[in-house]
Parts: sequence; structure tokens; C-alpha cells
Amino acid sequence: MTTTLRPSGPLRQQADGTRSRHFQVCVNGRPVGALHLGTSAAFGDAVASVHDLRIEEPDRGRGRGTFALLAAEEVARGWGCSLIETTVPAGAEPALRLVRTLGYAVRNRGMEKRLGDSPPALPAGSRARPMTEAEFGPWHEAQWEEYARTWIERGVPEEAAYAKARGDRERLLPRGRDTEGMRFSVLEHDGTRVGMLWLALREDRAFVYKVAADAAHRGRGHGRALMLLAEIQAISAGLRVVGLNVFAGNTPAERLYASLGYETTQYAMQKPLL
Repeated sequence: MTTTLRPSGPLRQQADGTRSRHFQVCVNGRPVGALHLGTSAAFGDAVASVHDLRIEEPDRGRGRGTFALLAAEEVARGWGCSLIETTVPAGAEPALRLVRTLGYAVRNRGMEKRLGDSPPALPAGSRARPMTEAEFGPWHEAQWEEYARTWIERGVPEEAAYAKARGDRERLLPRGRDTEGMRFSVLEHDGTRVGMLWLALREDRAFVYKVAADAAHRGRGHGRALMLLAEIQAISAGLRVVGLNVFAGNTPAERLYASLGYETTQYAMQKPLL
């Protein structure tokens, strides 16, 4: 039997400059599934993105998905992409096994925690205060350079990484520290600054964009205190879910979030296209 990937629609250029095309996965001309391939809304044409891959139930477990992904990689190479990415829900074990078998690695993962009605208490000696404008300016400039470098270290082309940093900065913080729904807090312990928290308060959940203990004060439980502060601020705003993103390889953060009850919701996977 011959498995093929057949276009089911035209190559479309999106308003944001990315491209997109739908395909049928066929066996001897018989459709058995569908694949949607595009370039990344976050990184542009340098990075391909598998938006969706579905194989019909009777044809699962026969290598159809493997072929479809390999064929998608060839299409992406033809588009000039150097990297391909996809997102897999945490509970989709067959999909996770498939992409891992084909050489995709976890780049980052989304996590969340459901909260109760009573906020936790900060450790003795710890208190939080709003970040001042004088503190925000230098942090804001350094944040986006660090953010771009984080993506570059994970294989994203430099130009695409810096473009994402610029775009996210404009989208998330159009009014800087005064952007609606954003909280920038400093944690102090016994009167000394020990870390900071950037929390977004959304309609249905809070989201931790940045949590960092200052370098001289790491390893003393201040990261945990900052995460408790995120819960306090979320509950005070009437929210009962806190979400976050953690990059693969950040083992201390992964262990901290797991110990606090955060659960993985999805994996962002990627593979270089050599």
C-alpha cells in the first residue's frame, strides 16, 4: 500500500505573512486523514508548524501518521524552513510517542494549577510591593534581550527570535508597567529585595509571565514565595486558575512547579530540519 500526502486546498498567504496549506493523507488514493501545515505565527517563515494531524480510527497504528509528518517535513524544507514545531496535549500519549520517535524534542510546556478560595500566606519575613518605575525601566529592557536569547538557545533562528521578542513586547505591554491587567511585584525578605513577579490577570485565569529570584538570593525558597504571591494575587482578583510556561531543561523550575501542584497541559515540540 502507498501512503501519500495530497494537497486539499491552495497554498494560502495569511495576513500576518505566514503561509498555510491543508493536505489529505491518502492510502492508494483513499483519504484516511488530514494534515494542516503552516509557518509559525510566532516565528514567521523560518519555522514550520504542524497545526493539526488526524488519522481516521480504522487506519491508526499503521504508520499513516509517521508518513504524514515525514512528508510535512519535506514540504517545510521546500518552503525554506530550518525548524518544525507542533503542540501536543499532555494526555495524548500516542501523539507524544509518534513525535518523539521522529526526533521531536520538548521545547517548552504549558502548566496550570487550580486554586481554592483561600489564599496562601507568604513565609515569615517576606512581603510584596509593586515594582517602581525606576526598577521597571532597566528590567523591561533586559527582559526582552534575555527572552530572545532563550529562543535562540533552543534553535530558533536569531532574526525570528528577536522579531518574536519585539512583537510580544508590543502586544503584551503596550503601556509598559501601566498596561491593564498586568501586575509587576517585588518580593522583599527582611527588608531586602529578593525577586520579582510579572503576573497577568485575564478573564478566566492568571498567567505567570516571569518569576525570578535575584541571583544573590537563589536557593533560599524565594522562588516558592513568589509563586505563592501569584496565587494570592490571582485569588484576590477572583481567579481560580494560574497558568505558566516552562522551558525544557529548567529543572529547578519544573520541580518547583510540580511540588506546588502544577500539572502539564500541553507540550511544545520541535525538530531541526537539516
